[in-house]
Amino acid sequence: MKTKITQRLINSLVTEPKAYRVHDTTQPGLFIRVLPSGHKSFMVTWGRNKNATLGRVGVLTLDQARTEAAQYLADAHAHGEPLAVTQGRKGAALPSLREFVDQHYLPWFKAHHRGHKKTQHTLDNNFTNIMAQRIDAITTRDLEQIRTAWLQAGNAASTVNRKMGSISGVFSRAVEWEFISEHPLAKLKALKVDSKGQVRYLTSDESKRLREALDARQDEARAERERANKWRAARKKEQMLDFQSLPFTDHLKPMVIISLNTGVRRGELFDLKWPSVNFTTKTITIIGDTTKTIETRHIPMNQESLATLKAWKEQSNEIGYVFPGQGGERMDDVKSAWLRLLERAQIIGFRWHDMRHDFASRLVMAGVPLNTVRDLLGHSDIKMTLRYAHLAPGTKAAAVELI
Repeated sequence: MKTKITQRLINSLVTEPKAYRVHDTTQPGLFIRVLPSGHKSFMVTWGRNKNATLGRVGVLTLDQARTEAAQYLADAHAHGEPLAVTQGRKGAALPSLREFVDQHYLPWFKAHHRGHKKTQHTLDNNFTNIMAQRIDAITTRDLEQIRTAWLQAGNAASTVNRKMGSISGVFSRAVEWEFISEHPLAKLKALKVDSKGQVRYLTSDESKRLREALDARQDEARAERERANKWRAARKKEQMLDFQSLPFTDHLKPMVIISLNTGVRRGELFDLKWPSVNFTTKTITIIGDTTKTIETRHIPMNQESLATLKAWKEQSNEIGYVFPGQGGERMDDVKSAWLRLLERAQIIGFRWHDMRHDFASRLVMAGVPLNTVRDLLGHSDIKMTLRYAHLAPGTKAAAVELI
C-alpha cells in the first residue's frame, strides 16, 4: 500500500500472517516492511529487486529514514548504485557500540539473563578501544587485535574465549535487530582449549593440612578472645562472647566443611537460607533462582555436613541466611579469610571453587556413577561432568586389559 507515512500510522501498523510493505508517498523509494513476527524496518528501493534495510523502526526515526532514503536515491542516480552498497557506507544515524550496549543490548540482556552484572563488567572493562566507534564500523580485524593483546598479556585461551563470547552476543543481537548486516566475529574462530582441563582437587595430605589449619585458626581466635576478656575483666569492662564453649569462632570453618561435602557453588552458599536446610530428610535444597542453571536440586547431607549445620544453627540462632554477612544481609565475599587459610595450610593454587572439584573428584574416585555426580553438581550438560571421568577407578585400565 502507498500512503504518507506518519508516526501515528507507524504506531497503528499491526502484524499479519504474511509480511507486507507500506510505501511512503512523501519520500520516493522509502517503505516500511512489517514481518509476521512484529518486526518493523525502514527500507529503501532504487530499482527493480534492489532494496536495502535502513534500520529498525523505533531505532531510526522517520525523519532519519527519509534523509537516508533520499541519499540512497541520489547516489543511485549519480553513480548507478548507492554508495552504501558499493563502498559499504552506512547511515549516520547508527549508534556507537557504547550507545547500542547501553540503550539497547543491556536492557534486553538484564530482562532475559541473571548474570548481567558479570557481562556488563566484561563489556565495560575489556572493549574500551572500540566502544566509541559506530557499531557498523567495527571489523573482524579490530576484534582480532583485541584478542591478540589479551593473549600477549597472559590471558588463558579459555578466558579470552569467554570475553569474546560477551561481545559476540552484542553483535548477534545487532544483526538480529538489523542494526548491522554482518557479524564481525562470524569468521573469527574461537581459540582451541582443553575441554577437560586440569581438575584441581586436594591430595590426602592437603586435605589434612586444610582441616588442621581451620582448627588452628579457631584455637588462635579462642586464645585471643580469652586474653581480651581477661584484659576487660581487669578493667571492669563488659565481656565479649566467649568462644571456648562454641563449636565455631566464625563462619569460615562451617562454610568450608559444607563446600567440601556438598559441592555447592560459592554463590549458592551465600544465597542459602535456613528454610532450604531440612534436618529431617537430611537434604539441602538449592533453589533454582539462585543457581547458575536456574534448576532446583536437592543435595543429601552426609554425617559431617549434617552435624556441622546443626551445630552452626544452634550457635548462630539465625532464621534467614545460613551464613549472613554484616547486619544479616547476604554475604558477598570470603576471599581474604580464605587466602589466609590457604597460606596457613601451605596449599598453593587452590581456589574456593576448587572445593567443588574436590567434592566431585572424591565421588568419582569412590565409584559413584558420573550421572549421579552430574545431578549433585547441577550440571546442565554431561560434558561438564566428563572432566572427572579419568578419575573413575580402573575404568581405562580395565578397558585396555580387554585386548
